[in-house]
Amino acid sequence: MHYQPITLNEKLSKFNDHWSPKVIGEMNDYQFKLVKIVGDFVWHEHQDTDEVFIVIEGEMFIDFRDGQVKISQGEMFIVPRGVEHKPFAEKECHIMLVEPRGVVNTGGTESELTATNDIWI
Repeated sequence: MHYQPITLNEKLSKFNDHWSPKVIGEMNDYQFKLVKIVGDFVWHEHQDTDEVFIVIEGEMFIDFRDGQVKISQGEMFIVPRGVEHKPFAEKECHIMLVEPRGVVNTGGTESELTATNDIWI
């Protein structure tokens, strides 16, 4: 067996599109996804799973109907399942998502930002 770490910056250098998560690894039924974000996303929720955002570079915000959270480089935040939210970033931000295989980035909300699922880099 060949043991090799996953280099996040090398993986991030392989794509430039925004709001389109790329899978870099799996653990059990969970996927680790990298995504570059800028501007506004759509209001959405995930009925069956929590969603974790880990900021690798930059800063992002998540709006809720009753507030907002700012997540900076080196920080993470978990959105509980069923909570409507809208991520955004004023400048490009690089994040990692950890979520069950098959989760759609826009939850049950269809949008032009709905990304193709299970794209590996």
